[in-house]
Amino acid sequence: VTHDQEEAMTMASRIAIMSEGRFLQVGAPGEIYETPATRFVADFIGNVNLMDGTLEVDQPDHVIIGCTDCKHFVGHGITGNEGMAVTVALRPEKIHLSRKTPEDEYNTAQGTIKELSYFGSFTVYHVELASGARLKVSMTNVQRHRDDEFTWGDTVYAHWSRSAHVVLTQ
Repeated sequence: VTHDQEEAMTMASRIAIMSEGRFLQVGAPGEIYETPATRFVADFIGNVNLMDGTLEVDQPDHVIIGCTDCKHFVGHGITGNEGMAVTVALRPEKIHLSRKTPEDEYNTAQGTIKELSYFGSFTVYHVELASGARLKVSMTNVQRHRDDEFTWGDTVYAHWSRSAHVVLTQ
């Protein structure tokens, strides 16, 4: 038993997440991080961007979710129905930044870099979207000097793949 997430993620082969005396999810660390079962689990383990939205299209092979700042195209179906409220969980390391508008109309949001923190091997950006919501983006620093370095006040497009997010119905 621990409240230290790093300890649990690195030492355990199975983790149980509890809230108010109930088990919310039991599984391997990677499973819990990559496919959280509930909003609480997603928010409890690691860093995550949570976006509330509405299920607009529900097909067996994909869903489209409308959120305030963007539309999400998720490359798999879910158990739900059109019009239901859902939350999209998107980990910061799954997001990419660019100066150019991405070609795909889905899974992209425009914003302004309001904060950044350089950690050596990676940089964390806080991108303010049109609604005022903030999106946390973590990018690895694979090159010593980059031509596309971002800084405070830059207008950027955050974008992610069709398999990057998890749709939460609880």
